[in-house]
Amino acid sequence: MGYIQEGLYKSTIAKRHLQGAVWKRLYMASFGVAILALILLVLTIMNSALGFVVLEYRIQPETISERPLAELNAEELVAVLQTEVPGQLIPLVAKYLANNMDVQVFADTPIEQSLAGKNYPAEYATTTPRDLSREERPLVMGQILASNLTALQLNTIIEVAVLEADVVETYTLFDGLLNRAAIEQQIAEDFPDEATRPELQFHSWLNTSIFNESAGDNPLTSGIRTALLGTLYVLAIVIIFGFPLGIMAAIYLEEYATKNWLNTVIENNIRNLAGVPSIVYGMLGLQLFVRALEPITSGAVFGFTGNGRTILSAGLTMALLVLPVVIINAQEAIRAVPKSYREASYGLGATKWQTIWNQVLPAALPGIMTGTILSMSRAIGETAPLIVVGAATYIAQDPDGFFSKFTALPIQIFTWTTRPQPGFKELAAAAIIVLLILLVVLNLTAFILRDRARRSLQA
Repeated sequence: MGYIQEGLYKSTIAKRHLQGAVWKRLYMASFGVAILALILLVLTIMNSALGFVVLEYRIQPETISERPLAELNAEELVAVLQTEVPGQLIPLVAKYLANNMDVQVFADTPIEQSLAGKNYPAEYATTTPRDLSREERPLVMGQILASNLTALQLNTIIEVAVLEADVVETYTLFDGLLNRAAIEQQIAEDFPDEATRPELQFHSWLNTSIFNESAGDNPLTSGIRTALLGTLYVLAIVIIFGFPLGIMAAIYLEEYATKNWLNTVIENNIRNLAGVPSIVYGMLGLQLFVRALEPITSGAVFGFTGNGRTILSAGLTMALLVLPVVIINAQEAIRAVPKSYREASYGLGATKWQTIWNQVLPAALPGIMTGTILSMSRAIGETAPLIVVGAATYIAQDPDGFFSKFTALPIQIFTWTTRPQPGFKELAAAAIIVLLILLVVLNLTAFILRDRARRSLQA
């Protein structure tokens, strides 16, 4: 009997080891597939954000400058604008340096007010552009452009305002590198006139100008500045309202609420709410914040004019969206704190709240930060609730407060992907990279704070 038991024991151990090895290989294979999918995703996005374009010009670049435009400095590029389009300098300054201010308003506003924070000639600080003489306007506006914009930005302006560049076709990075000869042959067939034939040019849609421009009709001069600011404003409201409310609710449910049927129902509903489609939260935000609380969310009670479709409504809606996730993760983190921490604190004479504040919350903070990371990751990528509460698909005016009209980065990306003109899908790929970078930065910040909290607790 002892021999049979020993053999059975060895065979059972061998089976367990075999099962463990199989599952380990499956886990490693799954991990490898996930990493491969992530690499393919990044390569696909980069393949579109960095590529080649075929630009057709109404005016050929060599006719306005003996040297290539890329070799000119900011002053020389401004000189080109002063020569070719002197009457457009005031609208260009209003668009690129005065937050896309209406041209008539900009013309009647003192320069020190419309260009606050920008570089401008001190002697013209109290002068309006309309007060400048015909000879002074191109000189002063040109000086303002040269002192505030880079050569790359001025080059882009010249392409649109002077050369009137139009994106004829776009090619991905790999396609342009591997099939360049075939693409150039196709261009030669489409444009038989060699004098006006456009060239295949490398173009990075992910550049500094994308952060300085708002959305427009030309992909060469469109950017994400307005959408990025809207996203940051919405995230700020989520952090201000969503996270404190979620943590306080978790503290109440874990430390103060008695275990009865009512609290059990509340907790079950919170867990169910975490899986509710985001569009439902959008409808709730539309009814509650946009309509019912319009005097507050529109800023009317504070003297602002407008409706309830503001950043505040969007931020509060997204705060409701992430609230169940914050509560659930905070509950789990608080529940994981050993009872001995509480008992030791009570034994030293601390009150319940002193115990929670000084012992339980610091110990649970790493887990709470994990819930915060998950919540931010969900909030930053949601589109449906923002569309329902009134996010604009096109807006050129940057938000200047919580009561402003807005758009967000995911909505801007969605809008660009639906446009048929060449260049906008590639621009959307560049915006996706910015969104991923923003997400990584936020997550990395939360990870650092969580790690510091864990180390201070262990110390």
